[in-house]
Amino acid sequence: MLLTIDVGNTETKLGCFWGSELSQTWRVTTELRRTSDEYGVFFTQLFATGGVEGGAVDAVAIASVVPKLDPVLDSACRRFFGTPPVFLHPQTQRLMPVLTENPSEVGADLIAAAIGGRERFGTPLIVVSFGTATVFIAISAAGEYLGVAIAPGVTISIDALIGRTAKLPQIALETPKRAIGRNTNEALQSGIVYGFARMRGEMGVDARVVATGGLAGIVAKQTPIVEAVDPHLSLVGLQLFHRAGVK
Repeated sequence: MLLTIDVGNTETKLGCFWGSELSQTWRVTTELRRTSDEYGVFFTQLFATGGVEGGAVDAVAIASVVPKLDPVLDSACRRFFGTPPVFLHPQTQRLMPVLTENPSEVGADLIAAAIGGRERFGTPLIVVSFGTATVFIAISAAGEYLGVAIAPGVTISIDALIGRTAKLPQIALETPKRAIGRNTNEALQSGIVYGFARMRGEMGVDARVVATGGLAGIVAKQTPIVEAVDPHLSLVGLQLFHRAGVK
């Protein structure tokens, strides 16, 4: 059994695959203070609630945007599952070309979601990920990761309204040169100014729009633009990444 783990800033998603079938998923709070032993026990308890035997795990694939937790999770997987995890790194993975200025800046979770989206829905495609941030991912007809637009997430927006707490880097609020950001500043500016209103036009094709992430089901119901919802695209992408790596 393959265990896939998508470590986000706010939440961590886990999924168990038997072959290509996603049989069980969990969504938990990302906790920086847990030790590797605590994570191991925590995973074991989660598996028990889903009737999954921890001993069945023989492989682990991880996409993480929280570097501090990477060695913790590595240690937990080695000790409790007896296998070292494989980490998806945007700049070294070979499943999807990344056409941004600096691929190492791209979140591993976004690459995983893009890979999963391409597999499930084809190309060209715009994947809208509703997480800590709302991210619009542009995937070309050739299956390339073109870039993104990043806007404050729903939860962040609510927190900002209530507490006026800055959650994103300070940037100049000005119209970016393009809707598909190729660096972090452009991505943030595009998300705030454009969303995906101009992304389809800049791609030059009539791309499908699908939604993923924890709040996808709630938000997608409010717009006819989103054609489909799949909250587990990053886990599917990790499964494909692992399968490609072990061939």
